[in-house]
Amino acid sequence: MIKILVVGYGSIGRIHVDNFLEFKDVQIIVYTKRNDLQALKKKGVKISNSLTECLKEKPDVGIIANQTSLHIPIAIKLAKEGLDLFLEKPVSNSLKDIEKLRAIVKKKKLITQIGCNLRFHSCMKKIKSLIEQQKIGKIISVQVHNSSYLPDSHLWEDYRKSYAARKDLGGGVILTNAIHEIDYMYWFFKEVENVISISGKFSDLEVTAEDYVSSLLKFKNKIIGELHLDYFQRPNFRSCKIRGTKGEIYWNSDNNCVNIYNMKKKKWETKFDTGFSHNLDTYSSYVEELKHFLKCVKNRKETVNDLEQGVATLKIALAMKKASKLMKCIKI
Repeated sequence: MIKILVVGYGSIGRIHVDNFLEFKDVQIIVYTKRNDLQALKKKGVKISNSLTECLKEKPDVGIIANQTSLHIPIAIKLAKEGLDLFLEKPVSNSLKDIEKLRAIVKKKKLITQIGCNLRFHSCMKKIKSLIEQQKIGKIISVQVHNSSYLPDSHLWEDYRKSYAARKDLGGGVILTNAIHEIDYMYWFFKEVENVISISGKFSDLEVTAEDYVSSLLKFKNKIIGELHLDYFQRPNFRSCKIRGTKGEIYWNSDNNCVNIYNMKKKKWETKFDTGFSHNLDTYSSYVEELKHFLKCVKNRKETVNDLEQGVATLKIALAMKKASKLMKCIKI
């Protein structure tokens, strides 16, 4: 039996709890200020508005799913208690106390994972494999796009009060859902050297954080990335096009297939077709990332996306913000 402490019961916290309820040999404890979760208690979930009381249950791992700006303070508290940590993306909205958390994690040899579920999306995994096999030769550039409509993402709440809309809680398109794109670009192509960006609040949405960003990223391996993120567009749309010396790899959320353009044959070829929608694939990826985390905890093995990688991705995101604010190229 493994005891799992879930901190926060908002959108992603609820998804994780629902998924854990399908797992065998787990005890779930939820730390939340909400008092309307009687249905969860009937399912055997322990709920408390006191972190001290939750820790008395001696949990083995902590799932940090509260507001972005509060991730690090909670992570430090749990790490001091020896809990392995699953931190929802992003690690934080700043680098404050990151080194303190790193030191505790290293000293106690904790297993860590950042909740970027697109790494477990079947199409993203296929693209990663094609890149590693050099199916399109030397990669020159990548174009990544993510558009969505913020009010549609949490229909049960006023989007204006959500953390994604509020700068003070660590929101904004760069640090919320769209950081998945920054993360998988880092996963594909590793370290970024320089960033140029334009971002801001441009739509009619009632938000205090940025709702649009357009960035150019120069990776240390000389690959150039073009990144567009916004959360004022309908319908939702994601895409990734990677250009190489021998062809192109293309995926989008509409058809959810991975295609390659073969220069010799002068035609597109489907290399991977999930057979179902992007939404279903995304839901499955939430389950797979939790299974991966618990397996690594059990075997004391490093995860595919540990704290160090989460910090690297956060630095890219913060550099994008800084580049836009200063209107200059920022070296990471």
